[in-house]
Amino acid sequence: MTTRRMAWLAALAAVLVTGLVPAAATATEGTAPQAVDEHRRGDLAAFERIAKQQEVAWAAEDGGAFAATFTEDADFVTFNGDYFVGRHSIAAGLQHAFDNYIPPSRIVRLDEHIRYVEPDLVVIVRDTCIINAGEDDCRAGSDSRNTNVLRKRHGQWLQTSFQNTRVVPLP
Repeated sequence: MTTRRMAWLAALAAVLVTGLVPAAATATEGTAPQAVDEHRRGDLAAFERIAKQQEVAWAAEDGGAFAATFTEDADFVTFNGDYFVGRHSIAAGLQHAFDNYIPPSRIVRLDEHIRYVEPDLVVIVRDTCIINAGEDDCRAGSDSRNTNVLRKRHGQWLQTSFQNTRVVPLP
């Protein structure tokens, strides 16, 4: 087994055991820590761009623009359990929801945790809420926690899976 492969397996074991990825896990052999930090900054900018594109698409009630941030074969599970497979299905399903059920509103991110599973695969867990148009506070009952899986292919990050759960405290 090569030294590089052994280092990769050790980093993967660290992820599985601790849930954290050390900065060196994204480095290739001979890459300086400063370069890793620069790489991560680029990734974080891409994650922010995707989240902003989704927020803008939501506010514009544009299912197609929201779905454009996903891979062609993505999975999307809504808070109520609807399951859309593929970018086209996500676009159509969201557009139907915007046209029939979702009042003019915007998504607000309340918290976010990013975990690298592999150098080209991340899991982002976000806490969000919905704010109705013309209001300043989260709509009652709209707090949710969603799991976002993003994959980097050909130098571009896209979302490949999304699962949303309403946050409902136990009595």
